[in-house]
Amino acid sequence: MNTIPIAVTIAGSDSGGGAGIQADIKSMSANGVYAASVIAALTAQNTMGVTAIHDVPADFVAAQIDAVFSDLDVDAVKVGMLSRAETIGAVARGLRDYRARNIVLDPVMVATSGDLLLREDAVEALVCELFPLASLITPNLHEAARLTGTPLAESRKEIVAQAEALAETTIGAVLVKGGHAATGEAEDLLVWDGGRKWFSAPRIDTVNTHGTGCSLSSAIAAHLALGKPLAEAVDAAKTWLTGAIRASGELHVGQGHGPIHHFHELWSKPVRTPAV
Repeated sequence: MNTIPIAVTIAGSDSGGGAGIQADIKSMSANGVYAASVIAALTAQNTMGVTAIHDVPADFVAAQIDAVFSDLDVDAVKVGMLSRAETIGAVARGLRDYRARNIVLDPVMVATSGDLLLREDAVEALVCELFPLASLITPNLHEAARLTGTPLAESRKEIVAQAEALAETTIGAVLVKGGHAATGEAEDLLVWDGGRKWFSAPRIDTVNTHGTGCSLSSAIAAHLALGKPLAEAVDAAKTWLTGAIRASGELHVGQGHGPIHHFHELWSKPVRTPAV
């Protein structure tokens, strides 16, 4: 039996440390669980953007899953961007074989601009193989529109319709993230069997939003690993994320869209010592 809850992230690496595996591990750690990882891709990335991607072979992704799940008693899993159908298949088989629980799937498939990041066969594999296994899927507004084949939602009514349509594709729940909406509040909608709940937080004026989606889904997985009910886990994760975004300006990392402050509740305000 675990002396500390364990969560695993299955995603890509971000060499700049703000998103992907690195953000997932920071988020899980900040929210009180032990974090393990399965790396599905390597990226050359910083706050300015991604310059190169190297996919990890599917058989090696499977080997990492075997190594982690055969030894660790995993309480929750976060799945991030998986760019190839072969990788998605390997992850789905591994999660089924080890009867993984509390699976939070962040379907990173559409850029903020609306551009599709995954090939059509990878999108189909994601929906057919991983959605049915997920306890929760967490699309943003662009991804929800792409997955439902409808225009980008511009109202609460349209978000509800997309969330309920997506809920029919999974045994679990759907959290549609409204962070990209042009409103004064950052509103997310959670839909599950027999329930619906909105989560709102003040929109914070900052450019430091790199990795927010990765961090939110990982924080939710952490709170599920801690044994919290789904709605409570989402609420705790969103409250933590709002604080991490609000404190992000303390870090001064990079020249572009900086990371959130994952450890804002744990660190004192950092002070950079001038070079001599």
